[in-house]
Amino acid sequence: MPLKRKGPLQTLQRETDDIKKQVDALVRDVQQLDRTVGSAGLTEASQRCGDLQKSTEETMKTLKKLTKAEEPAPVGNYEQRKLDEERRLQTIQQQLQSLSVMLSVPQKPTQSEKVTPSASQDEESEEESEEEDEDDDEEKQTDFFVVVCTFVGEQEGDLTVQKGDFLRILTKNPDGWWLAEDSKGRKGLVPKTFLKVPQDQEEEEEDEDESDTEEEGEEQLEPTTKLRCGFETQPPDGAMNATDVLSAMGAIPAGFRPSTLSRMLAEGNTYRSSYYIQPELSQSQLAFKDLFWDSDTGNVRPRVARSSLMLTLWSCRMIPGPGVGVQVLSRHLRLCVFDGVKVLSNIHTVRACHSPKNPKMWTFSPRTAGILPSLLDGDCFVRSDSPSPDLGILFELGVTYIRNSTGERGDLSCGWAFLKLFDASGAPVPHRTHELNVNGGTPYERGVDVDPSISRRATGSVFHQMLASRKQPKLLVKLRLPSTKNRATLNLLPDSLVGSTCSIQLLALYRQVLADALVRDRPTIQNADLICNPVLATFKEVLDHTDLLDALRSAWAEKESTLRRSHKRDCELLKGLFVEVYMSTVFPLLWSPALPPAQWADEEQETLRWNAVFASATLGVRDGAGLSALLSVNPAQEAFDITQLMVSLSCNKCSSC
Repeated sequence: MPLKRKGPLQTLQRETDDIKKQVDALVRDVQQLDRTVGSAGLTEASQRCGDLQKSTEETMKTLKKLTKAEEPAPVGNYEQRKLDEERRLQTIQQQLQSLSVMLSVPQKPTQSEKVTPSASQDEESEEESEEEDEDDDEEKQTDFFVVVCTFVGEQEGDLTVQKGDFLRILTKNPDGWWLAEDSKGRKGLVPKTFLKVPQDQEEEEEDEDESDTEEEGEEQLEPTTKLRCGFETQPPDGAMNATDVLSAMGAIPAGFRPSTLSRMLAEGNTYRSSYYIQPELSQSQLAFKDLFWDSDTGNVRPRVARSSLMLTLWSCRMIPGPGVGVQVLSRHLRLCVFDGVKVLSNIHTVRACHSPKNPKMWTFSPRTAGILPSLLDGDCFVRSDSPSPDLGILFELGVTYIRNSTGERGDLSCGWAFLKLFDASGAPVPHRTHELNVNGGTPYERGVDVDPSISRRATGSVFHQMLASRKQPKLLVKLRLPSTKNRATLNLLPDSLVGSTCSIQLLALYRQVLADALVRDRPTIQNADLICNPVLATFKEVLDHTDLLDALRSAWAEKESTLRRSHKRDCELLKGLFVEVYMSTVFPLLWSPALPPAQWADEEQETLRWNAVFASATLGVRDGAGLSALLSVNPAQEAFDITQLMVSLSCNKCSSC
């Protein structure tokens, strides 16, 4: 019997398998690089990485040229298999790119490279020292530094230091590993990126080279945070001083930090839902990258993302709280899509509940229904199309506090957890309940405990260690696939978005209205005139205020309950009703002076605003009073602005349209 002939796609799959094996072997070698080889091994690993990158790129080009007609025998589901292979190659490319960055960063010297330099090296060092002495303005010769991040020695000759220790620098080696002496006279090597100039010394040198010092500090931080921690995050800013004060007072646990995700939310709209719900323009700026019209169905064309799943927040346990003198205004959890380097989605917030009888236990309220706030909804959806092999969900447990003595408000991180969505082979992690360890510090720190005192007690017998492990903070979450109905709705949303499950239908209706105005009804794709559509002009603002979105959700649920089953399948009818409900409920509230301003974690203000929102929204949807208020003789509205009605196509996810 003749052998079955292999098709081009099957041959390419085997080539990809071979490349994957070589990449896995390279990863293992790189992980052992510091302990087994020196600079020669680094060069060899870098060369192997480059060769694999070329092979992967050539294989990708070959794959894209393949067609079903080239197959010697029929292949079932050919296009899907080809797409799966393309995604596998993209994952390998991303992995090789990360390895290339890692290998390009100066590595830590091995023991053989830490010996006393030779005579020729001494001469070269003397020449370099003379050049440095000629130009002191380029680099300050500082003797004393403070440790900004705990470092545990990895090899003989390293110096283990704790955050806050003062060190005297004896030698500044060009490879980035400095010889230091601590207060007890112990000497050893420490990475310079873990050190900074003491605050008082910085103030003395501020007038001379403030800008140079900041630039140098940023350059020094980036390699270490990538290699040792896996996060490309800047170190805490001035808010850290307030946290240090509270820590010194014993008011907060040692593992608490200023909230990283809260700071990102406060810096602008880049990490808000309103930014990610907007369509993204293509490179030509003449069409959209993630919003297409399907003429066959008369609807938005569905887009299947790499990750599209449902997430249920269950509880957090053993989360310590602030001590005396600090009042907690809000306990909450913020989550986003993260790839170990940067945030890839909006940051979604869910408020937690707790009982005074068990203050270390945080719980969430899944499946919010009716007019209950979606801010309490522990059922979330996560959507991302990133090809990163390290794709996952970053969770940050936080509290908003106020100091009783000063009235100062702030946001603290009580710890963070990370749930990777794909394993080393690229397969999705199991869709089940996951118990995640909660780490202290910030996402760019490693090995920090929320409450270090628990770890110190975790010594002795195995039984005592098991008891101590049960006292460690944990986060309980459940991953599951969306239902058939939810999957179809999620495919109408942008490629990257995180939000509450109860808002999926509203977001999908908005995207359909958006496609009608921006794609279907445009005269030509080159037309970029202003579009008069108050829903599109203002919906993103509603999305950033959960109480307004809840009012719209409640009004829509009431309207939908009156529809027949056939009407619920009529897409054009649903879009028209959505616009009608929106205009009669939340649109008049956006510029109503009677609506109290939003104030996060202010219970009294939140209650006043909640009552005002739902009193107006309920009256509007039942009696049509919303539009009547806009057309009344003495309207109680703020001054009219053209941005309330007009949408521009010339911008790409900006805050002005």
